[in-house]
Amino acid sequence: MRVQAVVVTFNRLPMLQRLIPRLLETDGLEQVLVVDNASTDGTGEWLAGLQSPVVRHETLPTNTGGAGGFHHGLGWAVREGADLVWLMDDDGMPAPDCLDLLLARVERDGLEFCGPAVLAEHDPSRLCFPIRLPGGTKVVHEVAAVEGAAREGLIDGVVIPFNGVLVTRDLVERIGLPREEFFIWGDDVEYLWRAERAGARIATVVDAHFHHPATDDLGTPMMWGRTTYNHTPSDLKHYCMARNNTLNLRAYRGWVHVLLFWLKTVWFYLVTRRQPGRIPLSARAAVAGLRGDFTGHRRFLR
Repeated sequence: MRVQAVVVTFNRLPMLQRLIPRLLETDGLEQVLVVDNASTDGTGEWLAGLQSPVVRHETLPTNTGGAGGFHHGLGWAVREGADLVWLMDDDGMPAPDCLDLLLARVERDGLEFCGPAVLAEHDPSRLCFPIRLPGGTKVVHEVAAVEGAAREGLIDGVVIPFNGVLVTRDLVERIGLPREEFFIWGDDVEYLWRAERAGARIATVVDAHFHHPATDDLGTPMMWGRTTYNHTPSDLKHYCMARNNTLNLRAYRGWVHVLLFWLKTVWFYLVTRRQPGRIPLSARAAVAGLRGDFTGHRRFLR
């Protein structure tokens, strides 16, 4: 099996300099393909100076966000003949045995889209991104809760996309590449839901670990703790989230879920964390997406 890693990076050279040596120490990787989203911090120069036969890089002419980066990188890996592609951002850090554990479960269980438990870097006893356990509504933050819910070491049907996930070439050929126009936030969920719709075998391999800087605002409790909302202080991220989540829910879950998402958005910014200006911003983003306009986020780029 030819396994290639795809790393998407943008202006985080110190983190990339931490990640690349770990990947070079990882057995079983044929190539590390780095997609540089037009960084301006010396990333391209540093990558060019590596002179490693394993690490290759391409610098895109403009910043296409994570969505554009993974669209480009996944297509690149498939053209290079990869049977399995290991996807990650520049700020993640796989445990030394992460790939071995994922590969073993791909071979044993026929997984097509699998990933590790993504742990908060500052506190590895907690998940970086809260997950909803299958078969219910419970959202958990603790690694122990995930381990307790696992069956034969797997959480079936659940994965945190693009954070150390392995995707098979066969699945990519069946469902295509991530939606590059999404830029950030929601491209990963759309790809996961597309894989679900195609009948892919999806799972989190609980013993495989991937560390990632935590964002405390993700999964912020609301409505007296009955549900959560993915708040972000960034207007860029929120605009893309409101636009892309509206489109994802309409395409894969239906209009009822779209309306519930909008109810949550209005409640969150009027009651939970009062920022009423976020509501018209969210509406403009959603309307633009429904019209097929994916340019609105550009005004927030610096």
